[in-house]
Amino acid sequence: MLCLVLICTGCASVPSGEQQQGVYDPYEPLNRKSYNLTDAIDRTLVEPAAVVYMEHVPEAIQRPISNFYRNLAYPNVILNSFLQGKIRQGLSDVLRFVINSTIGVGGLSDMAGHMGFPEHNEDFGQTLAMWGIGNGPYLFVPAYGPSNLRDSTDIPVSIFTDGMYYLAYILAGPVIVPLAVLRIIDKRVSLAESVKVRDESALDPYLFVREGYMQQRAYEIYDGAPPISHYDDLFIDELDDAPEPAQDAVDAVGTNVVP
Repeated sequence: MLCLVLICTGCASVPSGEQQQGVYDPYEPLNRKSYNLTDAIDRTLVEPAAVVYMEHVPEAIQRPISNFYRNLAYPNVILNSFLQGKIRQGLSDVLRFVINSTIGVGGLSDMAGHMGFPEHNEDFGQTLAMWGIGNGPYLFVPAYGPSNLRDSTDIPVSIFTDGMYYLAYILAGPVIVPLAVLRIIDKRVSLAESVKVRDESALDPYLFVREGYMQQRAYEIYDGAPPISHYDDLFIDELDDAPEPAQDAVDAVGTNVVP
């Protein structure tokens, strides 16, 4: 708890102007080294395994496996729904977890989704944001991925609320190790399209990942309705100065854009 207080204090002490003008990344040289190391590990070990998995494992098997791992990690969502004061959502998440763990055969089948209990995405970083804690400096955690000082507090919380942590005490090593490896592969498969977009579009992959992460976190923290940033204001000003036909075309396209 002392470590958590110190981290939160560090997040709160970041000058607000630096966060408003852009991503606060004072450790960029170190973060880039962490990014390059993680990317090398991914391309050497994880990506080839994920490609083999996608090519040789049928979708009908991949989906239940993915459901199983998401259900194991769902207690973290339940905890943070309640910590954020979302009582009704928290109760719905509890029922979802119970239904999928029982009727859904350990989460292999998303029976709760078919029964009207939607899946949510909450974590301790979002909870701290709801409590008014700022992002803090951007961090790229080796072998974990993009984060920041505030969101990195979710790492220990997600570990201790994950069913895999407790299965490790029940199952023998020859069983838990393949389960852990399969989980990494399943996670990598879920990121395959995003990685493809990064490789094909980004002039600077590090900046692409950093900006994408911060935008995605804002989207999640505000439950899909983040406030308009100064970048959006500039874009709107440009549209106001455009000729009427161009404005209409932009509006038509914008109706199909997902934030």
